[in-house]
Formats: sequence, structure tokens, C-alpha cells
Amino acid sequence: MIFVYRTAGDKLVCPEVIEKDCWINLVNPTEAELRRVSQVTGLDYDFLKYPLDDEEIPRVEVEEDQSMIIIHAPVICDDDIIYDTIPLGMVTNDDFIVTVCLQDLDLLEEFTGSRIKGIATFKKTRFIFHTLNRKTTLFLKYLRDINRRTEKIESDLTYSMRNKELLSLLNLQKSLVYFSTSLRYNAKVMNRLLRGKTVKMYEEDVDLLEDVIVENSQAIEMAEIYSNISKSTMDAFASMISNNLSVTMKLLTAITIMLAIPTMIAGIWGMNVDLPFQNAGLLGFGMLMLFMGLICLLAFLILKKRDMF
Repeated sequence: MIFVYRTAGDKLVCPEVIEKDCWINLVNPTEAELRRVSQVTGLDYDFLKYPLDDEEIPRVEVEEDQSMIIIHAPVICDDDIIYDTIPLGMVTNDDFIVTVCLQDLDLLEEFTGSRIKGIATFKKTRFIFHTLNRKTTLFLKYLRDINRRTEKIESDLTYSMRNKELLSLLNLQKSLVYFSTSLRYNAKVMNRLLRGKTVKMYEEDVDLLEDVIVENSQAIEMAEIYSNISKSTMDAFASMISNNLSVTMKLLTAITIMLAIPTMIAGIWGMNVDLPFQNAGLLGFGMLMLFMGLICLLAFLILKKRDMF
């Protein structure tokens, strides 16, 4: 899909045709749409196609009068892995800026809703840096959400040891790994933008990019902290489960021993040979039951002393 926007005053409007200083947002475009945009804008077709590879790593490429910046943006998934990252490409030349992604991102909602002041499609460098800033803000938002989910799962695991909670915690831990890796790649891209001459920058642009780098570093630290907490939680609950299993097996072993004693005595007195109390009638039965009870009590005290109960 192709979405075209252009700054008119302090708002973003949708022109009927692609014209100079437009922002073109490509969401999971077809081959025909990519070729059309490439022909109209003069941007390299491969630059427009690279971000559609979900395994593409963040990087910067410059060719003649155009540049391509690929970063990783956070997304919420519908499958068991709640959070993931996908490539977001920003391809620019002197006349156009094109963003390319496999799916529609919350990353760009504020731009299309005109809720960020200072956004103008003809200020391409500023637009790119605001996109980076919005991306980093989303990472921070999702990281805080992951932390809240982790705390809730920990609370649930206090009263339940079901696999469902453990799998949910594992999925959040995977999400943190994806976030941490993507944030580090993004940091390399932003540092290269700050050091190099990939895009034309003014003093205000440099200040904005430095702020984004600081926030990205904060997101990296948060991802690492939450990941370590998640790993520690998983290890702790794994140890608890193992300990609970040992306690249960120990209790079952003690109960088995307790049941084996009267069973053995009853088996011996059931033999077809001469045995004590066999002619004593009810008195013999009572004495035998008392003997069995004393033996079981003795076994219970011994097992209790050994902390089997």
C-alpha cells in the first residue's frame, strides 16, 4: 500500500499525486508499487526493497545523491512471542523521503495524526531523527509493559506452578533478547549518522540526534536489566519446582514405607503355618493390630526425625 503525505502549514495533508517534498509511506508494498515509486522519485529500487526482508539488519548506505537508513522498530505480535522487531527503511534524496516497512507501525501514527510539532516533510533530516526518536520512545514504552507483565506472572507463579505462566515468562524473555539486539544495532546506526556525512544536518538536528542516542542507551540498559531479572526469575522458579518435586517424592517415599510395614506384617501372618496368636481369637487379632500400630508409630518417628514428613 502507498500512502502519500505533504506538509501544508502545520498539518499533514494527502495530495492526489506524488510531488516534490512528499513523504511516501510504503506498507508491505507489491513489486509494482515499488517500481512505480522508484520511477517517480528516482530512488534506487533495491534501496526500497531491502527493508522488506524481515531478517535485514540495521545499517546505512549512501549512493550518489540518495541514502538508505534501516533501523529495527518494535511491534506487538499476535503469536506466543508477544513482542518482536521488524526492519523500517527510510530512503531519501533531495526531493523525497520514503519509509518502507512490512506492516503499519505505531511508530508513524503520531506523524500522520499531526501530533508532533516541528514535523515537516521538506525537513527530511529532522523527519528521520523524529522517526528515530519515536522508535526509541516505543521501545521504552514496550519495555515498561514487559516489566509489568513479568511482575504479574511472578505474582501468579507464587500461587501456581503451571506451565502456562512459565511459558509466558519465557516468551517475554525472548522479546527482551530481540529488543536488546535490535537496540544495539540501532545504536550503531545512530552513532554513524552522528559521526558521518550520511545526511545533511544542522545544529538543531545534531542536538536532536544526541538526545535520541541518550534515550536509546537508556533503552539498552533497561532491556539488559529486565532480561537479567527475567533470567533470575526463571532460574528461581525452576529451582522451586525442582525443590517441590523433591519434597513430594520424599513424602511419597515415606508414605510408601509406612504402608509397606503393615502390608508385610499382614502377609506374614497370612501364611499357612503355625504362627503366634493364631488360636487366640479376637484377642490375638487385637494384639496383632496393636503390634502393627507400634511398628508403624516407630517408623513414623524415625522418618520424622529424618525430616521425611
